[in-house]
Formats: sequence, structure tokens, C-alpha cells
Amino acid sequence: MRILELKLFRNIDLKLLFIILPLLLIGLLTMKSFGGGSDYYFWRQLVWILASLAIFFIFSKLDWRVFKSSGLILSLYMFGVAALVFIFVVADASWFYLPLFAIQPAEPMKLLLVLILAKYFSRRHVDIAQFKHIAVSAVYAVIPAGLIFFQPDLGSAIIFGVIWIGMIMASGVSKKHLAILFTIGLAVLAISWIFFLKPYQKTRINTFLNPYIDPQGAGYNAMQSKIAVGSGGFLGQGIGHGTQSRLEFLPEHETDFIFAAFAEEWGFVGSLILILFFILLVRRLLLLGTKSSDNFVRLYAIGISLIIIGHFTIHVGMNIGLLPITGLPLSFVSYGGSHLATLFAALGIWSGMKFSSRTPEAEEVYVS
Repeated sequence: MRILELKLFRNIDLKLLFIILPLLLIGLLTMKSFGGGSDYYFWRQLVWILASLAIFFIFSKLDWRVFKSSGLILSLYMFGVAALVFIFVVADASWFYLPLFAIQPAEPMKLLLVLILAKYFSRRHVDIAQFKHIAVSAVYAVIPAGLIFFQPDLGSAIIFGVIWIGMIMASGVSKKHLAILFTIGLAVLAISWIFFLKPYQKTRINTFLNPYIDPQGAGYNAMQSKIAVGSGGFLGQGIGHGTQSRLEFLPEHETDFIFAAFAEEWGFVGSLILILFFILLVRRLLLLGTKSSDNFVRLYAIGISLIIIGHFTIHVGMNIGLLPITGLPLSFVSYGGSHLATLFAALGIWSGMKFSSRTPEAEEVYVS
């Protein structure tokens, strides 16, 4: 019996998994090479990968239409907002700490935002020209983004903005409304800088413009990251020979700066290979978004792609000195379970959509 005929692998897009597998291996190899006499990150991440793969299989079996046709997604969204309020007001942290692991509610909230916006825009596709619908969708994004911003977690708050703006544009908003949104966005940025950004966040932006104004303080991370990337050269220092991470000059090399740690060991060529796999991944996801005749499916695929694109752009950008340090993991590569488990849940839903929403217009994506 062929593997595709096995019940276990129904609704499973194996090509998608084969694209993700090298990214997971890159992350594990990079963590294994840190040295220090401990493989703590390696083994913990391996456990998270296995658990996340199980989540992927479970979510691929769910009937995704329940998110489209019932009030379940709104209930889950409200529960997620309540969790964010709890950790903001009561716990004064960004995590729920459990005996064996910690959960970052901001991560599953990104998936919930994609689902609720996909449902909202798919039902009001012909009415998107009315600004009130854009305003309502903004409320869905601003509530969790605001709570996360004040935790403070600027990086994740930006991702919520990326999701909303990208899905707004995919919904067919007019150029006039885009101009209005752009103007409002500039005003919000100015107000945030004056009234809401904390001193250390402003310092990060200032040191991004000139890290040498505080090389031993706020500019340290950015400088060490660029040193790591630059020392990798064309072919890299070799696995286990990245001095910036092994000697711990590079901070948080298992999470926020794992691209720099990888680039030091694998060089320019390895970095290009990593980028290629992300391009293949996003292309695979967007095939469903561009070919499906179901607006909910199309918008969902675009939304999930935006999460990955946003994380990749910000993470790599801050690692090579093109963006300020905000602290975001590199999807499938960085250490951590909340982001990884959320992504695999999202991709499980995507895979279920791919094999259960076939249309004549979308046939190409199901046979490719």
C-alpha cells in the first residue's frame, strides 16, 4: 500500500513537510554546535519538534470549516485576549510558566487573528470598500497587539500589524483607504514614540542607527551579531567552530540571534540555502492562497504566510543590522516551543484545507 493511501497520512502535505525538515535540522545542528559541555537546547528542541509534529497531524484531521461557519473562532479569540489581559495585569509577564515548560500566549494569538480576519473578510469581501469594515478589522488586531506591546513585546506586536495590513491588502481594499491607513499608521508611530515606547526600546532604535554610541550596552547585541555574520565569510567557519556563539559573545544565540550563529558557521552559501528553503515554503503555502476559489481558504493561506514572512524578515534584518533589535525567533530554526507548536497547528489546518476544499480552479495546487 502506498504511503499516501494510509489513513494516517490523509490530509498531510508531504512536500510541505519535506521543505520544513531541513529548516528543523538546521536549527538542531546549530544548537548542537554551541558547545559548553551541554546539549540542553538540542534535546529540548527535539522534544518540541516531535510534539509539534503530533500537533500538525492532529490539526490536519480537523474539519477546518468549523472555523469558518461557527462562532468557535470568536470564542477562542476572546479567550486568547483574556489570557493576554491576565498575564499583563496579574502575572506582569509575557509567559505562562508551567512545571515542565512555559507558554507564550502571543504566539497562538497570531493564528487566532489570522483565522478571525479570514472569516471576517471572506464574509464581507464585496463590502470591503466601506471603511467601517476596515475599522472593525483593525479592532481585532489592535486589542492583542496593544496588550502585547505593553508587556512589552515590540516584535510580536509588529507581527500583528503585518498580519492585519497584509490581509487588508489581500482583501482588495481601495488605494484611497490604503492612503488613509498609511497616514494613520504614521500618526500612531509618532504617538507611540512620544508617549508609549519605553526608554530601552528607544535606545534600541537609536543604537540601530549608530550602535557605536553604546558598544558595551544597548549596541552590544547588534555589533556582536554583525561580527558573527561577517566572520562567516563565503563558506563559513565550519560546524562547531563559530566563536561568537561558542564563546558566548553573541547573546541569545539559540533564539533571537540564531541566524547570526548559523551564518558564522555556514557562511554566505549556507545562508542562501536557508533563504531558499523559506522561499520554497512560502511559495508552497501561497499556492493554496492563489488557486483556491474559497475566500476564507485564500485569506488564511496568505495570513499564515505573512506570519512566516514577518518573522523571517525581522529576525534576519536585525541579525544583519538592517533593522532594530526587537527579539523575534526565526521560524522552525530558533529554540522554543510556543512559536513552533503554533506554526505546526497553523500548517496542519492549511494541509487539511488543501485536501478537502478542492475546486476545478484550484486543481493545480493539489496535484503539484
